Amino acid sequence: MSAAACGGSGDTSGGAKADRNATAFGSGRDRAAAEAADPTRVPGVGDRLQKQIPAESRQVVAVYGEGRDDADATVVLYTKSGSTWKKTRSWEGHNGKKGWATDHREGDKRSPVGVFTLSDAGGVLADPGSKLPYSRSAAFQAPHYWAESHWHDFDYVIAIDYNRVKGTSPIDPTRPEGQSKGGSIWLHMDHGSGTSACVSLSKSGMEHLLRTLDPAQHPVIVMGDKAELEA
Repeated sequence: MSAAACGGSGDTSGGAKADRNATAFGSGRDRAAAEAADPTRVPGVGDRLQKQIPAESRQVVAVYGEGRDDADATVVLYTKSGSTWKKTRSWEGHNGKKGWATDHREGDKRSPVGVFTLSDAGGVLADPGSKLPYSRSAAFQAPHYWAESHWHDFDYVIAIDYNRVKGTSPIDPTRPEGQSKGGSIWLHMDHGSGTSACVSLSKSGMEHLLRTLDPAQHPVIVMGDKAELEA
């Protein structure tokens, strides 16, 4: 194959363009590094989503998905002291089995990307000391025709305020934006693999979040694959 066929026509503008691209890449990398080092920002979250975190929020659960089509995630709790965000806990977890969606739809098996408030909790088990309003009900029980590994998924649940009515039990089926937008997106207990669209983590992690997330601190969740989070 000739050099011309690869775009190497002898025009030195290609080298200049490469230099510009390298400079731009370096600038982007430098910007990302500067943002990561800024304690007034939630790490790994770019301007688009950072601006959606309410000014009054003092607690952020950040869910860093590995990739757009990946079900593995890291869940990190940040708390704000003054103007500084501090990492307080982290857990390995999972998101939708098919990854992430910027326009989540019912049944797509992807978790929605975005910033959402956290206002209600519940589960099969008794309240472990939740600061969020907690609704205990057998109605949370995962059906036993599911794999046994999934039976305890909803022992503890924190509703993610995506297409739901705040101030109601997580099992309230009301979907203000319509059924096609999906709903019942929760933080819940992990079964070791991807979910239908929820975010899952360990039982101890759920207990910690339930005992820590405080309505007075206006907690939110920032969630998505790393590329979308950083955009």
